[in-house]
Amino acid sequence: MSESGKLRIDKWLWAARFFKTRSLAKAAIEGGKVQLDGQRVKVSKEIAVGDRLQIRQGWDQREVVVEALSDQRRGAPEAQQLYTETPASIAKRETEAAARKAAGGMIDRPAHRPTKKQRRQIHRFKEQPGD
Repeated sequence: MSESGKLRIDKWLWAARFFKTRSLAKAAIEGGKVQLDGQRVKVSKEIAVGDRLQIRQGWDQREVVVEALSDQRRGAPEAQQLYTETPASIAKRETEAAARKAAGGMIDRPAHRPTKKQRRQIHRFKEQPGD
C-alpha cells in the first residue's frame, strides 16, 4: 500500500481491480463512466483516502469510498481492502439485478440471429445516405 497522500485515479482503479488494464480505466474515465464526488475527472486526477467515486460498469453503477491507496495490482482480497462500497449502492445494485433477472435476461437482445436475407436488408439500410 502506498503511504503517499495521493495517487492517479487510473492507477488506483486498475490496482483496485475495477478494470483489467490501465488503458481500459483511462477509456472509462474519458468516457465519463467514473466520477469523483459527482464530477467528471481527468485521467491524471489524483485521489486521496476518503474520496467518493461513482463507477459505472455495464449495467452496474457502484459508489465507493477510497479507504487506502495502492499503485500495485494484487489479489482480489487485498484489492477489496482499498475501498468500501456504500450500503445504498449495494442495495440499488441488488434491486436492479433482481429486476433484470425477473425480465428474463432478454433486455435489448433479439430472440434469434438474422437470416441471410435479413442481414442484406440491414446492410442496405445502414448504407443509405442520411436524410
